[in-house]
Amino acid sequence: MSCSWTNRRVMRCSRRWWAAVLLWGTALIAEARPGKEGFTPMAYRPLVRFRHKDGISESLRIKDDNCHLGDYKKLKTKMLDLHAQRYLTPGNHGSHENDMATRKHLVDMMFKRFDADGNGRVDSSELSQVIKQEGLSRTASECTLFDLFKYNDVNDDEHLTREEFYAAFEVYQLSLPEDQKLSVTTVTVGQSVVLTCAITGDQRPPIIWRRNNHALNMLELEDINDFGDDGSLYITKVTTTHMGNYTCHADGYEQLSQTHTLQVNVPPVIRVYPESQAREPGVTASLRCYAEGIPDPQLSWLKNGMDITTKLSKQLTLQANGSEVHISNVHFEDTGAYTCIARNEAGVDEDISSLFVEDSARKTLANILWREEGLGIGNMFYVFYEDGIKVIQPVACEIQRHIKPSEKLLGLQEEVCPKVEGEKDQKCMWTSAVNVKDKFIYATQPLLNRLLIVDIQSQKAVQAVSTDRVPVKLHYDKSHDQVWILSWGDLEKNFPTLQVISQASGSTSHHTIHTQPVGHRFDRVEDFFIPPISLTINHIRFGIILHKNEPALHKIDLETTSYVKNISLQQYDCIPQSLAYTHLGGYYFVNCRPDSTGAVPPQLIIDSVTDNVIGPNGDVSGTPYVSPDGHYLVSVDDRDGLMRLQHVSVRGEIGQPFDIHTNLHLSDLAFMPSFTEANQYNVFGSSGHQTDALFVELSTGNVKMIKSLKQPTPAAQWPWNRQNRVMTGSGLFGQYLMTPSQSSLFILDGRLDKLNCEITDVPLGNTVVWVGEA
Repeated sequence: MSCSWTNRRVMRCSRRWWAAVLLWGTALIAEARPGKEGFTPMAYRPLVRFRHKDGISESLRIKDDNCHLGDYKKLKTKMLDLHAQRYLTPGNHGSHENDMATRKHLVDMMFKRFDADGNGRVDSSELSQVIKQEGLSRTASECTLFDLFKYNDVNDDEHLTREEFYAAFEVYQLSLPEDQKLSVTTVTVGQSVVLTCAITGDQRPPIIWRRNNHALNMLELEDINDFGDDGSLYITKVTTTHMGNYTCHADGYEQLSQTHTLQVNVPPVIRVYPESQAREPGVTASLRCYAEGIPDPQLSWLKNGMDITTKLSKQLTLQANGSEVHISNVHFEDTGAYTCIARNEAGVDEDISSLFVEDSARKTLANILWREEGLGIGNMFYVFYEDGIKVIQPVACEIQRHIKPSEKLLGLQEEVCPKVEGEKDQKCMWTSAVNVKDKFIYATQPLLNRLLIVDIQSQKAVQAVSTDRVPVKLHYDKSHDQVWILSWGDLEKNFPTLQVISQASGSTSHHTIHTQPVGHRFDRVEDFFIPPISLTINHIRFGIILHKNEPALHKIDLETTSYVKNISLQQYDCIPQSLAYTHLGGYYFVNCRPDSTGAVPPQLIIDSVTDNVIGPNGDVSGTPYVSPDGHYLVSVDDRDGLMRLQHVSVRGEIGQPFDIHTNLHLSDLAFMPSFTEANQYNVFGSSGHQTDALFVELSTGNVKMIKSLKQPTPAAQWPWNRQNRVMTGSGLFGQYLMTPSQSSLFILDGRLDKLNCEITDVPLGNTVVWVGEA
């Protein structure tokens, strides 16, 4: 029994107490007059709640008030399933669980059946009838249909309306205006944004937000960490990784959802080349401008503050969609400050390229350093090969410097490549090299268990840094000024480790430190991947470590060099082999190792915002490469002889592949900005088996072969990685690329898509670094 005194000193008892009194009284009356047919107990309305039209069976008993919420939910589910079998076709019996329209129809049918007198309200006597008809009094549960009053009689009037029925069986009247099913929000990078779900309704369940079909509400994300009282999604410090589609729906009602497309604008970032140049009268001068931003920036030029378009002529023209000022037969009056301006919806940026036209007799020493081709003396390829290091100027194919194996380190007695005991000749072996802010080059010497540091200004080797045994791979993380080193431990890769050199561009003596072992084990490291920076993305927070034979990616914090989390690929049976990354939407593209039958599985796409696998990249497989601006994914699948091109839009949408068939067995790719179109890239590929190179214009898919580049170094003689023939570009404004054969170097002209020259007698020159304009 459950009774209480009200403030008017009137005893108020629960429905169950009154129900018990009623049943008891009814039983007594029935026993007193057993022989009188058709007898109906007199109804005393203020007291009697369970008035039955046909009397109440003795078997019907009211249970103690022990109905808990969990049992109550089971009862409601049972009722829904029972009526689904009665009213729905066999193929749709379970559809009410996820489909709100079906659920509403089913509950409407239930209410119509329960409301026997059709007055729009269900009372206790009508519930009693249903209990008898369905035999629910015999259930072992502590809950009965009368508990609908306990939990869902909102106004406590001892009747259930259709709306209260909807609430009981979780039929919410949710709505979303047709014109708000898709909402587009544009925000500038670095700002914060609030996405508000437009789904409305009384007693609306909590709002669930999803990105790439993964719920965000339960994830602990630094930049998406507050969903507000109204279910809005808050994103702080928006980056280009956040662009894309976000959907919201009420919990349990996925069929009614709103899609928010988040567009992220990026103000232009501009570079000009050259910053300054001197020309003699009568020669040609070129001033180039490159800008990145979202949307694509529009370029314009000023000369000495005046619009250049008013001065255009046969002699002064704009080329490559306005990204280049070309002046033929320069005159003294062409001297001036040429300002390139980039504009888009998010902002404006500008930079100045100065041109001086002077007689040769009056040229200063500084001006002489600028050659007619427009390349400064610092723009060089450094080639690391058997006989030391060659510094090569690509325009005229001139060898500027040869650092021999026997040359001493600056101010030290150590040699560049000490002679190995038992070897007849003094030779060098290199595997990897990186440019550190155009100040140093770090290069690995795997058989000496060290790396060599070359000072670019003096063009001399200045320090040897001891590493773990057999260092094979370097990466320069410009965001944190760190050089990462992967060592094998021995030639069989039995004891791999990762080490880091901090303050790599500093002039102090350098040394390595070990990273934290992932899972307290070093000996499983297979490879690592750190996304490159770009013109608009100058900070990278996380890197990825790959473990031997393990279907997972291990995420690391680059700032602390510490482990963060695992991203499992077990569901897809994918052992990662290589990765690429685009900041447009924040996607990793994972190349999976062939399975035991030799079949190559498709690439996986991983969302770096949620660290969840989105799924396969269609049927695209092979080694992924991403252009510096993030707009093109190029996948190379040698097994099928395919190069597949996919465009990534400014909304982070990954396009369908465009296929290029090739039997070159591509070893390496290098991207180069287009010389004919603004905001476009071309790609050059080297062959690991043949003598040709591949040129592809990414915007059109046009293909060209560059032939007669001699045979590459055999893969058996290059055990350090899969790239037995590298292809190295010359930066943002560079015109030249370098690719080695087994014993020669070939310099390609990227502007003319042809061979520029060959430099012979450079065996095993497969480690190449560009130094100059980035």
